[in-house]
Amino acid sequence: MRFEPMTLPATMQADLEAAYAMPPRAYHNFSHVQAVLRHCQDVADGPGWRQPREVQLAALYHDAIYNAGRSDNEARSAAMARQAIERWLPADGIDVARVVQLIELTARHGALAAADIDDEAALFLDCDMAILGAPAAVFDAYDQGIAEEYAGHVPGFLFRLNRRRFLKQLLLKPRIFLSGFFHERLDRAARANLRRRIG
Repeated sequence: MRFEPMTLPATMQADLEAAYAMPPRAYHNFSHVQAVLRHCQDVADGPGWRQPREVQLAALYHDAIYNAGRSDNEARSAAMARQAIERWLPADGIDVARVVQLIELTARHGALAAADIDDEAALFLDCDMAILGAPAAVFDAYDQGIAEEYAGHVPGFLFRLNRRRFLKQLLLKPRIFLSGFFHERLDRAARANLRRRIG
């Protein structure tokens, strides 16, 4: 199916962008959403999507609620997406359960194998994680942004310990990306970034 940017009702769009501005975020902001959507477009131009509208809505809402250090961001973002779709797009035939599922899966980055999910979910999760294979300067800005978001919420030494552990676990995996599409395009660059970051 074609992947065409959805035009949301003005109030729905405004509410969504306002959510991404609170609290102020160094990385998980609306610019991140736009980057994920660009990767979604790359998939559309390649293997394609079966449910492009659901993927777009999941991308739009997946970090709508984000408070560094909390474990329920994804669940709360999924709930916000459900409420917004049911309020603003009730007659559009959106598979709301699928949108919710995709958003909630983002809580399990690094813990899933390709066999745990369907192919389309793998592609969606890889769109969110594609930053790992970005050019070095872009990756470094992302890594610094994450650190800034956690500053004041988690003690610095604990953040550095957990962050290093997470990145090291990714590097040790036989596949960083769950889909063949992203594995072939970004695995080498992602491993180079992770090795440089871990030291």
